[in-house]
Amino acid sequence: MADIAPTPATFDFTVETLIIGGGACGMVAALAAQEAGQAVLVVEADAVPQGSTALSAGLIPAAGTRFQRAAGIEDSAGHFGADIQAKAKGENDAALVTALAEGAAPTIEWLADRYGLPFSVVTDFDYPGHSRRRMHGLPSRAGRELIDRLRSTVEAQGIDIICDRRATVLHHEGRRITGATLTRPDGGVEYVGCDKLVLACNGFGGNRAMVGQHMPAIEDALWFGHDGNRGEAVLWGQALGAATHHLGAYQGHGNVAHPHGILITWATVTEGGVQVNRDGRRFWDESQGYSEAARAVLDQPGGKAVTVFDARIADIARQFEDFRDAEAQGALHRADTPEALARAFNLPPDALVETLAAIPAKGRDAFGRDWSGQHLVPPYLGVRVTGALFHTQGGLRTDGTGRVQGTDGAPFPNLFAAGGAACGVSGAGDSGYLSGNGLLAAIVLGRAAGAARASQMDTGNPD
Repeated sequence: MADIAPTPATFDFTVETLIIGGGACGMVAALAAQEAGQAVLVVEADAVPQGSTALSAGLIPAAGTRFQRAAGIEDSAGHFGADIQAKAKGENDAALVTALAEGAAPTIEWLADRYGLPFSVVTDFDYPGHSRRRMHGLPSRAGRELIDRLRSTVEAQGIDIICDRRATVLHHEGRRITGATLTRPDGGVEYVGCDKLVLACNGFGGNRAMVGQHMPAIEDALWFGHDGNRGEAVLWGQALGAATHHLGAYQGHGNVAHPHGILITWATVTEGGVQVNRDGRRFWDESQGYSEAARAVLDQPGGKAVTVFDARIADIARQFEDFRDAEAQGALHRADTPEALARAFNLPPDALVETLAAIPAKGRDAFGRDWSGQHLVPPYLGVRVTGALFHTQGGLRTDGTGRVQGTDGAPFPNLFAAGGAACGVSGAGDSGYLSGNGLLAAIVLGRAAGAARASQMDTGNPD
């Protein structure tokens, strides 16, 4: 499903810029390429472009935007880059961190001002690892709205999107990409030539063999990403002699409602909520982040936990469409006392009472969590959750424009990767993921890759 081959005798048609993948990354790349004067074609394997974007909260971190200034938030790319590196313990490529941190605000404002996307900043709670409130989203705070608006914008600009076409073969001459074979659902194929190729087909979370190979600690987790993320970008790149980096990096999430399969915003935790296992006991420092939470929850008996919060926190969480959906489907339980909430989840009532009573009024608890903020008060709410794998964060090594680099350090002349197809800035594992890193790489690298020109140099044969 991910092969390379020499250039065929003829192509059915040729485009200047071919983009494989119709998620947020591919759509942003398409808009940027057209703005740069390139003729563009987006190909998408699904019947309707959605990708992993539609499964996310649709929030993009950016520092120094006019939206932040209007909200009285002082921020800078320097602060943002420092936060990214601190979360990943310095494991990221510094130049890539700088490119993403500096490129985020201009990209958000470009999408808002040129294409009318109504971004605003989440101002009523903090995300782990961010020293400023810099998460930007659309009104519903849902990825479905983001991808739908991007798709309609691309269509309004007259950019062609062909769906139900999975790219299966990349054609090349040395390191220069000449086109791709597209396979239709009926098994028929089309040969499309291109002057430039952008891989926006995300990572490999839907390829269980690759997940088991590169991140065995999470291989049995619920897969919460898009099934189309099969790793073609990495496999094509390796066959062509491209460098890969941090293939063991991923974003997990330890707050997916079970069995409903609905993402519960981490605001339920950052605003003072806790997670308890089936014994009614806390088991880790929940303030570390939702990516690390996946393994922490999966390590509990039965691989499940209950996230406990209160009515104040629920009011904050309701700005997210997913939370409202979970509430409507009965995933949440409400109770006036800890004992009643425990009984709703078949937890030992005395244990839950002791757990909540043990939270200090101020200072650090036994797990190292700082309790200088607000605390839980009745009425209480809870939701049973499990851990999930959302998307991979390792991938092809690129520069700040998305241009793919070879194993010898030489760049490919006309091959670009962005979003989950490229290595992001989440370090080497799961704990380096800073909230929003996935869409950060998708839109900033997507814009840069779309706008970039193919080089005229020829770097020779693959390694």
